[in-house]
Amino acid sequence: MRRPSPSPRVAWLLVPLALAMIASALVGRYPAPGFTPLRVFVEDPLALRLLLGIRLPRIAAGILLGVSLAGAGAVFQMIFSNPLVEPGFLGVSQGAAFGAALGIVAFHAGPAGVQASALAFGLAGLAGSYFVARAFRYGGWMLRLVLAGIAVSALFSAGVGALKLAADPLGELPEITFWLLGGLWRASWRDVLAVLPAVAAGLGAVLMLRSRLDVLSLDDRVAHALGTSPARERAALLFAATLAAAAAVSVSGLVGWIGLMAPHAARRLFGASSRKSLPAAMLLGAATVLVCDGMARTLLPAEIPLGIVTAVIGAGGFLGLMATGSPTGGPAGRRERGG
Repeated sequence: MRRPSPSPRVAWLLVPLALAMIASALVGRYPAPGFTPLRVFVEDPLALRLLLGIRLPRIAAGILLGVSLAGAGAVFQMIFSNPLVEPGFLGVSQGAAFGAALGIVAFHAGPAGVQASALAFGLAGLAGSYFVARAFRYGGWMLRLVLAGIAVSALFSAGVGALKLAADPLGELPEITFWLLGGLWRASWRDVLAVLPAVAAGLGAVLMLRSRLDVLSLDDRVAHALGTSPARERAALLFAATLAAAAAVSVSGLVGWIGLMAPHAARRLFGASSRKSLPAAMLLGAATVLVCDGMARTLLPAEIPLGIVTAVIGAGGFLGLMATGSPTGGPAGRRERGG
């Protein structure tokens, strides 16, 4: 009888992440487009200032964004037993977009004010979905939460449209548009330090509770019989994942596909168990964001919005995953076969 081959170690994913970090630090358009030799940073003080003050905080912000979106996506897919959900599923992304637009138009806020408003309304999107779902009387709790998320996202999307109409077309409207397209061009050490506590708290809680995700993906009666409190633990995990994702998005703007594709790739490589697939998804998400951000700022003389690059790369990678090999082994697939 043939023995199954051992699964690869998640730690190996630190290698592509490290390579992506090095490439992001050494590739750019100054002092010349392309690769920058290390000696340039010693000989050119401006190049060194660019590395320390622009590229390194951008790398840090990209890592926080990637681990947050991918980790939140993995949590959402496990809890909802649905491989097609992502961090913006419960009104979080549209809530953050409305908060950013409101900060720009109504409060004329600077970058810090826009980030704070985006974070606050991103969390408000989750809270709104929760309370709307409690008011529904149709279907089970998960179905009501899904429907509430759709309704809350639509309301926030309408609010963003209204704020676009009210925005100054020469100043505020372009700022809203570029925020919605996503990008890390404004990321600074101050931004990284501002969102780091929320990201660390949210992802730390998710990683500590990741052993419960496999149980929470089961039917409520089975999960309860295995010693969990399904409603309470799901709410805690959803809040922690949303906190991390909303904090990261408040700096970058809307960046899609990372939270959808990275968990699928992680399950393909390491199996469905969240003990390995969750940290693997986070590392894959961070590396993917850094690669996409490097492409966004080097492919053309003018920087491409990060959300456009992640959409192209993420959609292509997702189609490749779905078109080749076996299913990704998520909890939804196990339920269908078991039913």
